[in-house]
Amino acid sequence: MKRRAATIALFASVLASTAQAQEVYGGVYAHEVETPLTFAVEESGVDLQLGYRFEREEALDFIGSPQPYLIASLNSEGDTSFAGGGLSWQVPVGRAAYIRPGLGLVVHDGPSLRVSEVTGKRTDLGSRVLFEPEIAIGARLSERLSLEASWVHISHARLFNAQQNPGIDMMGLRLSYAIR
Repeated sequence: MKRRAATIALFASVLASTAQAQEVYGGVYAHEVETPLTFAVEESGVDLQLGYRFEREEALDFIGSPQPYLIASLNSEGDTSFAGGGLSWQVPVGRAAYIRPGLGLVVHDGPSLRVSEVTGKRTDLGSRVLFEPEIAIGARLSERLSLEASWVHISHARLFNAQQNPGIDMMGLRLSYAIR
């Protein structure tokens, strides 16, 4: 319960801090989408994801001047929620389209130990801190508004346990609004 409260507090702080952001974004995601990168952790629900991206960081021009971002994801069924941050790049593809890869670190509130009653395998995420790679395909709808179809993955990449790394994939749509 304490973890859930901490996640909700971080989620609220992302919302409250959006006035300082370059872009505010939010979307709705299917939770635990089956892909080759994961196996079933037996969670369900829909995720509400909110975040913001700062201006491009010119000090990081040696890696393409990415935009630092903060993200919070709250699960509708009380399953794994998370919050964290990372770097994303917007790569133009034509006049109004783009691809947006990103890489971050998140802290989640899922169980520290969970074993499937069906398979007998561990289905917890193996570490409290997880990598959060993501990719989106976006289209500019106006000067300030964009729509992105995105995939977000959380896992520890088998760094903390070579035998156990289920991960969770989420896929959904998000709107991004440029503040300045």
